[in-house]
Amino acid sequence: MPLRTVAPPRVLTVAGSDSGGGAGIQADLKTMLALGVHGMSVLTAVTAQNSLGVQGAWELPADAVRAQYRSVVDDIGVQAVKTGMLASSVLVETVAALLTTTGAPVVVDPVGVSKHGDALLAAEALDAVRTKLLPVATVATPNLDEVAQLTGVRVTDESGMRRAAEAILGFGPRWVVVKGGHLPGEAVDLLTDGSAEHWLRAPRHDNRHTHGTGCTLASAIACGLALGQDVPTAVRGAKAYVTGAIETGFPLGGGIGPVDHGWLTRPAARPAPGSRTGT
Repeated sequence: MPLRTVAPPRVLTVAGSDSGGGAGIQADLKTMLALGVHGMSVLTAVTAQNSLGVQGAWELPADAVRAQYRSVVDDIGVQAVKTGMLASSVLVETVAALLTTTGAPVVVDPVGVSKHGDALLAAEALDAVRTKLLPVATVATPNLDEVAQLTGVRVTDESGMRRAAEAILGFGPRWVVVKGGHLPGEAVDLLTDGSAEHWLRAPRHDNRHTHGTGCTLASAIACGLALGQDVPTAVRGAKAYVTGAIETGFPLGGGIGPVDHGWLTRPAARPAPGSRTGT
């Protein structure tokens, strides 16, 4: 086999570790491999985490986060950056400052709580997310709980998603994806820059094993941007990838299992997107 002489696009995730492998840095790197880019990581926090919840979390010092970031960006370079769990206001401000020096598209997943309801961001860090992190985002990807945390807007229907998007855009990101997966009916997301609206709809699959969906979507968007896609194209592709990963999510441990990041590579072992499956 000939040696590869051209490196694939490079995507950096700045996030926490999920020891159970379903979310966080682990989900990000699996997504990046699946979508054909080279994934790199800056670890912000370590969690003791499994299918039942988060049993503990420990953030890294700001100097360690800064050193990891500079080590990767200054030598290898990046075509896109994705942020996830940042834990504290100190780390939010540290990462936001680093992002302003990079010149690559940034996807901000404003992680506040885990799938199981465990806090992953200090309450006092919310203002730093609003004033420091969101203004440097190319795309922000809040779910409805994170929208409520950041804006006070409680979304119960699609018209509420429009209000939520307007409120998030007020903090400065160029685009926002308001994820409506917690609403009944179709899994619907709203992508908008304040003028163009893109409603992204997918069937809701009867599968409770959805750990890591938010991390996976944000990472998939970053992959698309690194591959040269515009924002709507990158988000549509990410939505399709996540929909397939949810459909084929599998049980692991005694609680909520992960989405299947490798579903694209296992067509013989997994049902194709659009077929019915349940657990």
